[in-house]
Parts: sequence; structure tokens; C-alpha cells
Amino acid sequence: MSAQTVVAKATDQAYQGGVLIKLIIFSLTLGILPLGSYFLSDKYLWNGNSIYSAITAIVAANLVLVSYIVLSLMEDRQDQKDMAATANAVQESKKSR
Repeated sequence: MSAQTVVAKATDQAYQGGVLIKLIIFSLTLGILPLGSYFLSDKYLWNGNSIYSAITAIVAANLVLVSYIVLSLMEDRQDQKDMAATANAVQESKKSR
């Protein structure tokens, strides 16, 4: 196998476990945080005003979604940098032959 294939397989195996765990965590957070914030803010913060509690739940859900998107973009940029570095290393090794 070429060096590039070995690096690609190792990178894929390392990221697959982390990506799945992050997806599970964000999915659970997206289900639990808005519901919890709705009921807790309805009872303790807004004293029964369901409109403000719903707005609180919407803000909580949007925060989770935005944080997931930002984290995904940061990981994608890091992956692109890693692939560029790997490509440069392979090209330099070919030049030295």
C-alpha cells in the first residue's frame, strides 16, 4: 500500500469514532436542553408565562445548532490542513527519489 492510503485509513478510523460520539451528544443535547429550559424557565424564571418560556427553549435549541455548525466547520478546516500537509509530504518524498 502507498503511504497516502495508509495515512488516509488511519485518519478515517480515528475520526469515525469521534464524529459518532459528537453526533450522539449533540442529538441528545438538542432533545434535552430545549425541553428542560422550557419547563425550568416556565416554573422558576418566568412564573408560568409560557410565551417567554417557549422563546427561552427556542434560543436554547438555536444555540445547540449553531455550536454544532461551528464545531463542524472547525473540524473541516483542520481536516483540509491535514490533507494539504500530507499531500506536501508525499510530493516531497517523490522529489527526493
